[in-house]
Amino acid sequence: MANLPVWLVPLGVLVLQVMGSTGADRSHYHSSPHLPLDGFGYALLIGGSVALLARRRHPVQTLLGVALATLIYYLRGYVFGPAFVAVVVALVAAVMAGHRKAAWACALGGIGAYLAVAELIGMAPGTDDPGRLTRLLAVERPTLELTVSLAAWVLVVLTGTEVVRFRSEKAAEVRRTRDEEHRRQASEERLRIARELHDVLAHNISMINVQAGVALHLMDQQPELSGTATARTALAAIKEASKEALTEMRSVIGVLRQVGDEAPRTPTAGLERLEDLAGQARTAGLRVHLEIEGERRPLPAGVDLAAFRIVQESLTNVTRHARPGAGADAVTVWIRIGYGEHDVSVRTDDDGRGATLLGENPGGSGIPGMRERAAALDGEFIAGPRPGGGFQVHARLPVNEGGAE
Repeated sequence: MANLPVWLVPLGVLVLQVMGSTGADRSHYHSSPHLPLDGFGYALLIGGSVALLARRRHPVQTLLGVALATLIYYLRGYVFGPAFVAVVVALVAAVMAGHRKAAWACALGGIGAYLAVAELIGMAPGTDDPGRLTRLLAVERPTLELTVSLAAWVLVVLTGTEVVRFRSEKAAEVRRTRDEEHRRQASEERLRIARELHDVLAHNISMINVQAGVALHLMDQQPELSGTATARTALAAIKEASKEALTEMRSVIGVLRQVGDEAPRTPTAGLERLEDLAGQARTAGLRVHLEIEGERRPLPAGVDLAAFRIVQESLTNVTRHARPGAGADAVTVWIRIGYGEHDVSVRTDDDGRGATLLGENPGGSGIPGMRERAAALDGEFIAGPRPGGGFQVHARLPVNEGGAE
């Protein structure tokens, strides 16, 4: 109702009260004692309806004004038609606006005032009485039936309104909770996509950078060898890495665009692609040794992706930061994947020289990203220099019972 024009409800109440009371006045003119509707009676009906225009901005004042007009109408002894509709609307508006105490006080006070004045006057229309007040008010003495019906009417109206208000507040709270949950999920999804983009781009572009450096070095220092197998291998690696980066970026962007539910054309990133990852690293000039411990088995998608990305980011960091040690012509990396009964462990070690702790680099997000992936799965993550040189990354990711999901 809050979306309806403010004048629509008062207009409906006005038509209902005026037409209904007029009809009741004519139909009961000879069957029950009451004061015939006159100009003052119509003014009370119209005034109570018009006052409802202010119910949204001034609900309590509107309720008081409408209640007073309705009280005078009935104390005057006019017909008991639908003249109470305006006060019902005003009560509902006050309760829904949060003025519950004022609404209850006004309703109970209005009924008390009506019963008290009616008892005090205690006369039927047409009875001769010289009193000035009784000439103005022609209400009948209230009966027990009237008193009970009035109390029940007010109780039903206010209780019903309280129920509606409670349900509205509960629905609003549910909407707020749902909106907050959607915002939280959207934030987590943005972080997840940011990690995916970082891992995909960092790994492949690092490979491209290294191989482009090799090719340029050959062209600058040994131009006669620019067409040899070494330069060709470097350029082929650049081509393959750039193709891989584009493929994975399209996959992530496709999720962002929510394009259909078609199955992906390329394999999902996971430990099944570990050999391909190791091959790319070897192409970049690293010596990679891959070891699998335990019985290899399918993993839940989140665990499988996290394990793959941790290995990928570790190789990216080695490619970027590590340099061969003394007497070595290439950095050696050992990748160990251990399948336990309730977890899978990922460990990479290298013997290169480089930054003492990559995670301290404020401009990078590789180590923090790996740590976030492990933490999101309630796993453990450690990264730091190895005794004797090099760097080590170790993650343990719990696997839920039931296997792949």
